[in-house]
Amino acid sequence: MNFVVFIGFHVFMYRLTGGKFGGEMRGFKVLILTTKGRKSGKILSAPLGYFERDGGYIIVASNNGASNSPSWYHNIKANPDDVKIQVKDKKMKVKPEIILGEARRPLYDWIVSIAPNYGEYEKTTTREIPLVFLKP
Repeated sequence: MNFVVFIGFHVFMYRLTGGKFGGEMRGFKVLILTTKGRKSGKILSAPLGYFERDGGYIIVASNNGASNSPSWYHNIKANPDDVKIQVKDKKMKVKPEIILGEARRPLYDWIVSIAPNYGEYEKTTTREIPLVFLKP
C-alpha cells in the first residue's frame, strides 16, 4: 500500500470510528489535522501524533528530521484561519500558534523526554523544528 493511500485509509477509518481505529500509533495519541492547501486550495487531512498541554494540543513539524518542514506546516502558516482537528470523536476549529526560538526549547525538551525520537530528528537537520500549539 503506498503512503498516500495509507494516509487516506487512516483518516477515513479514524473518522468512521471516532478515533477507535487509528487513535493511537506506536504508543502516541493521534489526531486528524485538516488544513487548506496553500497552493491547491484543497482541504487536506493528515493523522499526526500530539501532546496535550495547557488546554490545547502540540504537534511537531519534524517531518522525520528532513531538511524541510511538512506540507501541513506550510498550509497552517498560509491559512491559519482554516485549521481544524479531530481528537477521537470530537471535531473542533483551532487557532494555531507557531512556537519557535526561546519559547520552543523547554517545550521541545519536554516532548523529547516523552518521545526521544524527536531528539534524533533534531540531530539530522539544520533547521529549527517548529512546534504548533493548537488551541480550541
